[in-house]
Amino acid sequence: MSVIPLSFIDLGVAAGLVILLAILTSIIGLGLGRRLLISSLRTTVQLLLIGLVLKQLFASPNLWLIIGLGMVMTLLAGREVLVRQKIRLAGFYGYGIGVVSMCVSSFTLTFFSLVVIIGVDPWYAPQYAIPLLGMLLGNTMTGIALAVDRMTADFYAQRNMIEQRLYLGETWQVASGDIRRNAMRTGMIPIINSMAAAGIISLPGTMTGQILGGSPPLEAVKYQILILFLIATGTGFGVVSALWLTNRQLFDTRHRLCLEKLKK
Repeated sequence: MSVIPLSFIDLGVAAGLVILLAILTSIIGLGLGRRLLISSLRTTVQLLLIGLVLKQLFASPNLWLIIGLGMVMTLLAGREVLVRQKIRLAGFYGYGIGVVSMCVSSFTLTFFSLVVIIGVDPWYAPQYAIPLLGMLLGNTMTGIALAVDRMTADFYAQRNMIEQRLYLGETWQVASGDIRRNAMRTGMIPIINSMAAAGIISLPGTMTGQILGGSPPLEAVKYQILILFLIATGTGFGVVSALWLTNRQLFDTRHRLCLEKLKK
């Protein structure tokens, strides 16, 4: 069974529903209409552009172009991590934390899954590499942004208590233990909830897309399980890396809290 093609009129009807929602939120005073319309416009432009890029990559796969696209995606994801934080680390380090953490987790897991688990030949086949990397980056980005935002906000709010514990002789690891655990829990909640609800409450995107494309349901389920496991692992490693890097900046070698490195 082939996929039923969608016309621009079909997409226009769906866009009309979003516009209707934006108008409704403005009427009742929620103030989300403008942000909703801007996000919808960004989604449309970004997906159309990536569709054109993937069309060229699928026609003539090139390892360096695929790596370049992956790096651009990672750098943009790093910016999204930074701007979603209300209280952030000052300077370039605040941006670098997200980029480094996502590179450590997403690129490593993507390469491992392509070579070891799926066994794609060549391993950088764009129809596998780019969607897999994109899903890992997107979910890892969300987890890191939530975790780091929770951590920096808690450090700022509980700064007096942390300093008192440090004065009493506790190390920075002990004094910040509760904050780190809460931040880790916050970063992992989205993927844990997704895994808990998959198949019972919701049908995840990868599985739905493959079924709509005509793949056997059981094969689609196996790919979805693989994706969820990879996302959970990637998010976990990414969040741990980001929290560790953030902690190292907020304390000096003498276990003193360095709040001057944070800015609102």
